[in-house]
Amino acid sequence: MAELEFAGLKVKGGKIFAILIAISTFIGGLYGAFEVYQRYLSMEKKIDNFVSPDLSNYDQEIAVLKSEISSILGEVSLVNDVTQSLGTNIKSDIRNMNNDIRHITEIVNDIEDRQKEDNRELLEEIKIIEEALDIKIQKSLSNPLANM
Repeated sequence: MAELEFAGLKVKGGKIFAILIAISTFIGGLYGAFEVYQRYLSMEKKIDNFVSPDLSNYDQEIAVLKSEISSILGEVSLVNDVTQSLGTNIKSDIRNMNNDIRHITEIVNDIEDRQKEDNRELLEEIKIIEEALDIKIQKSLSNPLANM
């Protein structure tokens, strides 16, 4: 086996490889730390140079949308009030019409009853007149002078 002597220390085969592995791991760790630090510095520069975008146009558009929405809500509220008012008015008008129809129906029924009564009276008078006419016709036919 290979043996190495360094600063009064004797190191044999397997230990040499362990030392080489430890040294390469340490160097790799240093390189990794260096890369992380470089990325951190790069990120810091980018953050320092970052300029936030101008969102004032969006703010203005949002304000316009809010005003439009509030005007639309006002119109919807107005339409709702008008609809409720119309509903109330229509209900009232229907009640009034129902009352008028009942009243008109009563009047029509009264007129029909009077007309029926008048028709009965006229029929009775016609019967009386027919009977009186029949009697007069019978008298005139039974009159002996009517044959001449």
